[in-house]
Amino acid sequence: MHCEPWPPCQRSAIGTQGPRGFRSAPMLIALNKPYAVLCQFTDRSGIAGQGQARRTLAEFVKIADVYPAGRLDYDSEGLLLLTDDGALAKRLTDPRHQTAKTYFVQVEGSPRAAQLQQLCKGVLLNDGPTLPAQARLLDAPPDWLWPRDPPVRFRKSVPDAWIELTIREGRNRQVRRMTAAVGLPTLRLIRVRIGDIALDGLAPGRTRVEK
Repeated sequence: MHCEPWPPCQRSAIGTQGPRGFRSAPMLIALNKPYAVLCQFTDRSGIAGQGQARRTLAEFVKIADVYPAGRLDYDSEGLLLLTDDGALAKRLTDPRHQTAKTYFVQVEGSPRAAQLQQLCKGVLLNDGPTLPAQARLLDAPPDWLWPRDPPVRFRKSVPDAWIELTIREGRNRQVRRMTAAVGLPTLRLIRVRIGDIALDGLAPGRTRVEK
């Protein structure tokens, strides 16, 4: 799933020129994206009559002319950055910059040291090996964690656990594919940090101006 394309944008001495004129400085917004929300402002499939319209960023982001810098899947939650500056968005998402992205991941199973080490060394996926990552087992779910709506479906006969995973790539559904590749299917996925910007208590559906 890809986010909406950026509109034409020009840099000038006094700011960014977009559809509604000049701004004196780039804007960067943090959103805690809830579960089952598209990483775009319109649901094209719903508009085209292909099904019921899904929730979008328009429900939560009321600032004009900002667009997602990167993506966060429909069934994932947590930190999403939006900006009105195409150059800033490129810096945040360009694979060459290897911006660190940290996730709390609820997985099915009991992670073994060998599985965590495999995530750290890199996992071979169908589109090639991943870069080395950082992975560690969490003792318990974070105490600030909000309930998901709808709740995660558990199998009573199978244990689950939480891991913290930091990657420096942005492939499609990469975290889910990585955990599945080592035998730990993802049940719930929450992004908590991008670079030096963290959720830091930002509630689901709420935004915060970073600059």
